[in-house]
Amino acid sequence: MQHPEDGGRVMFDVPVLTGAPRPQEAPPWVIRVADAADIAAYRSIRRDVFVDEQGLFAGTDHDDIDDDHRTVVLVAATATGDVLGGVRLAPATARDIGWWTGGRLVVRRGARQAGGIGSALVKAACREAVSRGVLRFDATVQERNEPLFRHLGWVRGGETAIGGAPHVRMRWPIERISDLVGAMKLPLGDVLAGIRDDHPEALGGDGWVGDDGALVSGTDVVVATDAILPALIDKDPEWAGWCGVLVNVNDLSAMGARAVGLMDAVSAATPSAVRRIVSGLRSAAVAWDVPVLGGHTQLRGTASLAVTALGRTTAPIPGGGGRVGHRLGLTVDLHGRWRRGFEGRQWDSTSTRTGEELRHLAGLLAAHRPAAAKDVSMAGIVGTAAMLAEASGTGALIDVAEIPAPPDVAFGDWLTCFPGFGMLTAEAPEIPSPLAQSATIGVLSAEPGVVLRWPDGVETRALDTDATGLGKA
Repeated sequence: MQHPEDGGRVMFDVPVLTGAPRPQEAPPWVIRVADAADIAAYRSIRRDVFVDEQGLFAGTDHDDIDDDHRTVVLVAATATGDVLGGVRLAPATARDIGWWTGGRLVVRRGARQAGGIGSALVKAACREAVSRGVLRFDATVQERNEPLFRHLGWVRGGETAIGGAPHVRMRWPIERISDLVGAMKLPLGDVLAGIRDDHPEALGGDGWVGDDGALVSGTDVVVATDAILPALIDKDPEWAGWCGVLVNVNDLSAMGARAVGLMDAVSAATPSAVRRIVSGLRSAAVAWDVPVLGGHTQLRGTASLAVTALGRTTAPIPGGGGRVGHRLGLTVDLHGRWRRGFEGRQWDSTSTRTGEELRHLAGLLAAHRPAAAKDVSMAGIVGTAAMLAEASGTGALIDVAEIPAPPDVAFGDWLTCFPGFGMLTAEAPEIPSPLAQSATIGVLSAEPGVVLRWPDGVETRALDTDATGLGKA
């Protein structure tokens, strides 16, 4: 069968699976990623069941997915290596954009009373997909097996027919994006409730609520503040100091402001620990050519770091300046690699850049003036798009295949990580740069939340609600 992008269909072919696991007794088999011998045994079982027993194929059920080097096969095998069944999963498109399909689930004749092998293989396939950064996981199953998949949490997506037999499209719900935003951003509206009413300029004032920095009324000054997580400080103090500058410069850059000074508040248990944090902060300040004006240093305290940056601009860019129908753009530096110890969460595109390169990136938005902008934060690309849309009083529709990404990076990780330098924009002009890639990745829509649109036209909802609860700027 062909990949979905080629117009084919992928089946999750499930023979009759009966029996239930014995209570409080480990099954006499384990599920593992298949080696070459396992794959040969798995394919032999498929021929026996799908060709000989069920007559679904003539001669062989081998297809191009079997030949795709990215395909993962999971097998259920006994302690002696006897393969009892298996399942495969693979990317649905030539470029892996986090859309995978599962298929060819099979249990050997004679092993179908062994206690839930089929169910265990489906569960293992779901876990494997999530671990590989998959955001959409589909299967087309025989109609009689729909109850099994529903019981395992799959959602029905429609009906179809394959080989004249009724089938059902199923999808495993993956809530990685909504879980991230819910944990990091959604509580803000409740936590900050009331502050907006305390003063006309509270939280930035009307039109600027939810922005990355705050305008100082009557001046051209913008102030941004960020605190670094203690866990990051403990694990990599120099990187924590670097990030204290990086995230603040990004905040100012998103508003079109140039950083002119830094203040820091740092605490650690020992002078040497403080020295390591300050070393990273100093390196970053030199790289971006921003003076450290002063701050507060505390010894023999709990590890902490907060950095405040002062910037200047006469024409600030709002985070909530988008409107329904505006193009949603992404400008991102794909250079770099995962920061060691923070794989899948923090992409380090900055520490190996020269100061000149970093300052070029920091000035991109000021030079091109989009209608709205936000720097991609720890909420990731999709979560930050939700914040820009919320501040603009819109929703967002994102074309997943249009999102620039480094090669060989799990797409789910990329969409939910901190990318170093990444700017989301609304209705931006062309933003050329030798260091960053820009693309239109979607549009601001009328319906709140964020919808992901896939190459086959299917739309899946990443977020049902606003990201923070702070509402329109």
